[in-house]
Amino acid sequence: MGNTKERIFTFKADADLANRLDGIANKSEFIRRALLAALAQDCPLCQGTGVLNIKQRRHWEHFLTMHTLERCHECNAVHFVCNDGHRNDLQ
Repeated sequence: MGNTKERIFTFKADADLANRLDGIANKSEFIRRALLAALAQDCPLCQGTGVLNIKQRRHWEHFLTMHTLERCHECNAVHFVCNDGHRNDLQ
């Protein structure tokens, strides 16, 4: 690992989350893995903030005029479909 030092982060948890975490043998490892998984799946538009600024919002609204969200009838995943008449379904 070289010269990287581990740092400690803390967070508050409500009673339900705390009780669920109590049932996990290695809480630190579980939380590390969950955070890494979540960070690897950031929304490309808001980059994980969960908020769009006014300029991003305008682009998003324009995007939605040309795309719709649909549920895949095979895998049940929600995905965007371009409304230009060409479906780009996964084969």
